[in-house]
Amino acid sequence: VIETEPQARAFVAERCNSRALDQLDRLVEELKVENGRQNLVSARSLEQVWVRHIADSAQLLDHVPRGTGLWLDLGSGAGFPGLVLAIMEPNCEMILVELRKRRIEWLEDMAGKLDLTNCSIAGMRLEQMKVQPVRVITARAFAPLEKLLSLSARFSTADTHWLLPKGRSGGVELQNLAPNWREMFHVEQSQTDAEAVILVGQGAIKGKGTS
Repeated sequence: VIETEPQARAFVAERCNSRALDQLDRLVEELKVENGRQNLVSARSLEQVWVRHIADSAQLLDHVPRGTGLWLDLGSGAGFPGLVLAIMEPNCEMILVELRKRRIEWLEDMAGKLDLTNCSIAGMRLEQMKVQPVRVITARAFAPLEKLLSLSARFSTADTHWLLPKGRSGGVELQNLAPNWREMFHVEQSQTDAEAVILVGQGAIKGKGTS
């Protein structure tokens, strides 16, 4: 498990070029300033921002072939994982879905400052979005698993990859799904938190998810 800031930065540096690393440094600087205006992330987590937010987001790339786009990030909030993934995958289109006005403004501001031409912000409820098939769906603290899958099912196809970071309850949430949904996923250990997991799956969500 990645425990220190130097370890986290080295982990990320192995997965991106120098331009992306510079953009991530800028993101961290801007986050620390903006967090004084609005509570984007917990103040305590800023003490380990590379572990808790940057590497935590970047690790998702290890579970899907590089260059896989279009991505849909649900409930992007402060931009994790959405902004980090947009920086590290500049050739993939990223749609960041966020409802809260000040978060939308922050995401749009950062996409502009970091010149993320591959990144667009959908400032609306997921239910209001026009249906389009996506290749990857990510979500960090967006909703309980069954609700998350139900809301985003219409964007999924047989080729859709699901990368869903969860806390210690992730495995339990998965077991509570009906077999037809549960069998699509497997559990991966988070590399930044010994008590967290990533639910990794592939396929289209169909039918009901509870048994």
